[in-house]
This record gives sequence, C-alpha cells and structure tokens, in this order.
Amino acid sequence: MKAYEKLGAFYLGRRFDPASGKIDPEPLLYDARDLTTHAVIIGMTGSGKTGLGICLLEEAAIDRIPVIAIDPKGDLGNLLLNFPHLRTADLRPWVDPAAALTAGLDTDAYAARQADNWRQGLADWDQEPERIGRLAQAVDMALYTPGSNAGRPLSILGSLRSPPATTREDAELLGQRVQAAATGLLTLLGLEADPLTSREHILLAQLISREWLAGRNVELPGLIGAIQQPGIERLGVLLLDDFFPPRERMALAMRLNSLLASPGFASWLTGDPLDAQTLLYSASGKPRLSIVSIAHLSDAERMSVVTLLLAELLNWMRAQPGTGSLRALLYMDEIFGYLPPTANPPSKVLLLTLLKQARAYGLGLVLSTQNPVDLDYKALSNAGTWFIGRLQTEQDRARVLDGLRTAGTDIRQLESWLGSLGKRRFLLHNVHETRPEPFATRWALSYLAGPLSREQIRRLTPAQAAP
Repeated sequence: MKAYEKLGAFYLGRRFDPASGKIDPEPLLYDARDLTTHAVIIGMTGSGKTGLGICLLEEAAIDRIPVIAIDPKGDLGNLLLNFPHLRTADLRPWVDPAAALTAGLDTDAYAARQADNWRQGLADWDQEPERIGRLAQAVDMALYTPGSNAGRPLSILGSLRSPPATTREDAELLGQRVQAAATGLLTLLGLEADPLTSREHILLAQLISREWLAGRNVELPGLIGAIQQPGIERLGVLLLDDFFPPRERMALAMRLNSLLASPGFASWLTGDPLDAQTLLYSASGKPRLSIVSIAHLSDAERMSVVTLLLAELLNWMRAQPGTGSLRALLYMDEIFGYLPPTANPPSKVLLLTLLKQARAYGLGLVLSTQNPVDLDYKALSNAGTWFIGRLQTEQDRARVLDGLRTAGTDIRQLESWLGSLGKRRFLLHNVHETRPEPFATRWALSYLAGPLSREQIRRLTPAQAAP
C-alpha cells in the first residue's frame, strides 16, 4: 500500500525547492488530525487555491470523513465529476466548447485530449485512475442548491424546527440559535437586523423563542399571524404597541407574506431539511460530502443561508461527545464578507464561535480567501494551519509575514519563498510541525470543469432535483 493511502494521511502534493523549482518525488502528507485546529487557504485568483481545496476534500472523502462545503463561486460541484475510466465519452459533456474551439479541435477531440491529460497528470503524481473510483465509493455526494431546483433542494425555511431539549435547556446555545433564525429571516427580507437595536429582530426573536421553549416548530404562516397579534403585552418595560406600533408590525407581516407568496419562494420550502446530521450522513449512515452551492443567490440570500447553516452546525456540534480525532469538516471556498476584520455580519459571531469551540468536538474548519487582510485577525490566530499561495499585494504579504514571525524560519527566507510562489505552489505553515514547507499541489482526482452552469448541475443530479 502506498504511504499516502494510510488512514489519516492526506496526500496534498510534493515538497519543492523555491530556488531551483525542483519538485521532490516523495509525497507531502498532512495529518488529518491537525485540521481540528482549523486551517486557512490564502491566495490570489489564479493561484490554485480552489484546486488545493478540492484535493483536501478528496482526501477527506477517501478517509470517509463527512464534509459540509459552502460554495459561493460554483466550483465545488466538480467534486462530483469522478470518471475512473477516463473515457472520452465521460468527459465530453463537461468540456468547454469555447476552449475546444480555441484549441482548434472539435468537442470529441478536445475531450479525448483532456482524458489523456488527466490520465498523464495522475500518473505524474503517482496516482492510478482506480483511486477515483475509491473516492466516488467512499462517501455519498450531494450537491444542494437552496432557493433553486437545479440541484438537490434544501428546505431552508420550510419549518424552523424546534431544537432538541439539550439546546432548549442551554440558555446561551438557545439564544444563539434564536438569534441566527431571526437574523436569517430578516436578512432574506433584505432588512439589516441588529439583535440589540432592531425592533423587527427583537420581536421575531421573542416569538421564535416562545415557540421553541414550548417544543413547537415555527411555521411561517403562523409567524406572520403572530407578528400582527403577538400575544405579548410588553417588550422590556415598554408596552408592545409603543415599542412596535401595530401599523409597523403589519408592514413587517406584509413583507414576510409577500416573500412567502412569491412564485420563486416555493423552492425555499421544499427538499431535505436544513439538518446537519442529514448533510453529514446519508439515511443509511454513510458519510456524506454535501456541497451547498450559493453562487446563484443574491448577497442577502447568501448571508441568510450561511447564517442558518452555521447555527444548525453549531447546534449539532454541541450535541456530540468530545474527541481528539477529526469527526467532520466545514469548508468554505470564499470567506470574503462573512468574517471581515471590522464589520459584524450575522455570520461572523457564529464562525468565531466555531473556530474557538469546534476543536473539542472534532469539527475542523477550512476557510479560503484571496486576501488575508479581508479576514478577521482572530480567525487567523485560531487557525493552526496556513496554506499560503501567491499573494496580490505587499500589504497581503506583510500581513502573512507578521503571522509567521514565530514559525522557526528566517523571516528573509520566508519573504523570499512567498515572492517566488507560482500557480499551484503553496507554503504550508502548520503549528504542529517544526518549520514551514513549500510544496506543489498534486493532480486532482475530480475533473475540474470550472464553475458549473445550471444545466450542468441538473445533469449531475437528475434524480435529486425537484420537479
């Protein structure tokens, strides 16, 4: 058995010498347990950042580690493009006709060339096509498209289910869950909702909390009625009608009703429930790689989905027993706007909570970003592994070098390495190792077709798509 097939050893690539460009023939193996202290992938567009992320997720899948992958760009659906035989007919539906035209080939000839390229690429990195088959068989793969019936539907708001008793009895955890639910709803309505100052947020949180404490699910039609007639005399010390007059409550109810009545909203109410256990494991208990694609959504809709998903995952995590091994992964392909250094979007507090607490439960986070200055410094300090690719600006390099000053390598050497990184070349800084390692990423098992169109997603998930 090859060394990289050992359980818990992720084959990410090979070491290379930045001065000569020479690649070491021995594989670089990353200990999966190190992901319990989380990781960030940093690199400008074109650095190979998404390719590295896909390789990491492939290794997790082969080791049967369940994954929830949030995909704001539409690239991660490529993980479902697994073709062990690498036949021309397998690749033909997924090649880019424009790329074939540019190459001066028809689609069949271009697909044949891509199949040959993939076969050769795997061989160059000491991988056999049979490994693609092991990847496809190890986990159940699902491509979810909330708010759309192109892929597997995900019911974000079909029912705001009452959390389990363990959550309801924990005031802090219940408060976080209620806040996320209220924020997710209001964000979907396009309303900024500060939990401390927004009347809309305060009222919705009260109504949701009341139902959940009684063990009841919150249904949207009932919530619309409760906004108009809350059955609450006071909010704080103020009378309800003074704090939030009936006319303005009616405006909020109408806004939520209009959303509920819109033709496109039905897709938010159908499909698998937003349930972390369902996203991580199939009904038969098989580990699942769930890709939640949000590339097709508006900014407000994306924030709503991410907020509700993170809150659900946090709730699931708190129900698990402690462990020192890697139990599951949360991967996000572009974190920009969700964990900024200054602003406080609703996703930020949830991500910071996960970064601080998830290690004890065996949940690892891998967050990818183009610019380190766009990421809250507390997130960087809570990540034990940094995968650093080519950076765009001096400011980005300075931010990274500042974090690497205790890495055990001469800072001038690190600066030289960072300046020499090309495509698919990264610097691995791992607090569990003695020094940073420059490495080249391996060839991906999945066929990398680029961002998938709506029709391509439909083709990938015909049995899962909603009618």
